[in-house]
Amino acid sequence: MEEWWYRSASGARIALRRRQHSASCRELAVRCPRLRLRSLSATTSAAWLAAYGLFVLTENSMVLSAAIIITLVGLIIYLHFVKIDQESLLVIGSLGIQVTSSYASGKESTTFIEMSQVKDVVINEAIHMQKVIYYLCILLQDPGDPQGVSEVVPLFQSSKPRLDCLIEVYKSCQEILEQRKTAPQSSGIK
Repeated sequence: MEEWWYRSASGARIALRRRQHSASCRELAVRCPRLRLRSLSATTSAAWLAAYGLFVLTENSMVLSAAIIITLVGLIIYLHFVKIDQESLLVIGSLGIQVTSSYASGKESTTFIEMSQVKDVVINEAIHMQKVIYYLCILLQDPGDPQGVSEVVPLFQSSKPRLDCLIEVYKSCQEILEQRKTAPQSSGIK
């Protein structure tokens, strides 16, 4: 297993792990920075101090109870549905591509795309808030038109790696896709 350090579009440090299971099977994972206890404590303290200030003004204890419940529920929702710790891509030349997002709470979300549906893996660019950002995406083949694209599936949406990291992932994906294209096709005739 190899690991390289890069920066995300926002400047945060991210790690790219590459594990080669076989010649036609590679796993690429981008790890995002973990949730910092300092920022979590600061946010929680600020919310509770504001609630305490309202409590002093209104002398209503429901304000404190509501602040505690809202921050705890908000934290659970954030950890379970928003904060992604790792995004991985498992490329198996003969089967397909598996995309997995691992949340801070331990929940995982997995999507599998059959290789027969994959037209290509490309690096695309977009303009966002006065700057150009790059992202990796899978182009899905249109069943009705072999030259067309039916859908674009963006990858690493949470970690948003910069171009240098995306190039490494792109090269690994293209190596396996090229093996698939150059592999001898069985005709079924014996």
